[in-house]
Amino acid sequence: MSDKKASNQMWGGRFASGPAAIMEAINASISFDRKLYAQDIRGSIAHSEMLAETGIISAGDQHKIAHGLNTILKEIESGKFEFSTRLEDIHMNVEARLAELIGPAAGRLHTARSRNDQVAVDFRLWVKDEFHRVAEALKGLIAAFLERAEEHAATVMPGFTHLQTAQPVTFGHHCMAYVEMFARDLSRVRDAIQRMDESPLGAAALAGTGFPIDRHRTAKALGFREPTRNSLDSVSDRDYALEFLSVASISATHLSRLAEEIVIWSTPQFGFVRLSDGFSTGSSIMPQKKNPDAAELVRAKTGRVNGHLIGLLTVMKGLPLTYSKDMQEDKEAVFDAAETLDLMLAAMTGMVTDMTVNAVAMKKAAGSGYSTATDLADWLVRTLGLPFREAHHVTGRAVALAESKKLGLEKLSLEDLRSIHAGISDDIFSVLSVQNSVKSRTSFGGTAPSEVRKQIRYWKKRLAKA
Repeated sequence: MSDKKASNQMWGGRFASGPAAIMEAINASISFDRKLYAQDIRGSIAHSEMLAETGIISAGDQHKIAHGLNTILKEIESGKFEFSTRLEDIHMNVEARLAELIGPAAGRLHTARSRNDQVAVDFRLWVKDEFHRVAEALKGLIAAFLERAEEHAATVMPGFTHLQTAQPVTFGHHCMAYVEMFARDLSRVRDAIQRMDESPLGAAALAGTGFPIDRHRTAKALGFREPTRNSLDSVSDRDYALEFLSVASISATHLSRLAEEIVIWSTPQFGFVRLSDGFSTGSSIMPQKKNPDAAELVRAKTGRVNGHLIGLLTVMKGLPLTYSKDMQEDKEAVFDAAETLDLMLAAMTGMVTDMTVNAVAMKKAAGSGYSTATDLADWLVRTLGLPFREAHHVTGRAVALAESKKLGLEKLSLEDLRSIHAGISDDIFSVLSVQNSVKSRTSFGGTAPSEVRKQIRYWKKRLAKA
């Protein structure tokens, strides 16, 4: 049959002619919703099996339908299937081809369902599958960080506030901060899967159906926990898509913060890390340059993911119940965000895995900016019993003296320190080195190497169960 005639037949007798070219262009979604082919066929097979079990269609027709759908699946996956824009979307393309393959029995497949619940279940299945892919990618990134943290549990580096040297920490502790962030992302993924684990199939256009369908059966067949409980909500909301974009946006933001640190750390001024050639590029004019392009692109792509979230929120914000064609705009945003996030996670995992850490440069920088000043103040409180505010003042004077002499705190003489406070003893030098500073931070979740190793052991066990 011609595309135009097929389109009219799929719409039914209400329309005497096919859509104008402009209407066809704005209305068709097959250019992107063809990504849903596997979910669409999976949902249709489950629906046909339920229709046969409940006696709504015959077992013979169901067998033809299932055989035809599996044939179409093979055609699509082998690249032999011809998609038509005149047939609008993946659902009509599949159904039209099914009619060509098995004849009138194909017309029974759409009994007791609508494209509204059909697209809702297809898209929900796709998002659920993508959530599982993101979960695995996050686990891989977390594992990479755990490995680097274990290698560098005692590697001293500066900790920053306002990007100014604050207190010494360890690179292992810094890595574990990202373990915490990406583990929360993983937790959000798991939570989102639980919330969306309901099947909208059987809600039909908006009001359900009078046919004796078994929605629990199709939900189970498709791997959902249970069917949705309100037919209006089932076809009219896309909060699972919004939640995917929200989770993707938060995770992308974490990736972007890490990318920014890698960009800074890889500069000659810092020299903390060196990316492999596989994640760097050179300059067309400056032969000495090695640019952290992969990290910069991860940082930039966060804007793309964030934009998709805002876009879909804007699409959905004014829609009355139930379905509106506006919802066709949901898929491209989610498809692109998913592809982008997958690439960002893969790139960052690769960078974390094979970047070279310059422990010498980190240690040298850790002692800059009088980073052990807080240790001096803590010693005055702990050993001499000074109120912290007085200790803070004494320490400030010590820093000023060190600055005037162009020395580090640990290089001041005992006489220098006693000129500020007579009670200071030579025991003070036990806390002024960066190594002793980090070793002393043994509070739960602190930067002491012993505490970092405890957290690594904890997260390895959790990751094994995730």
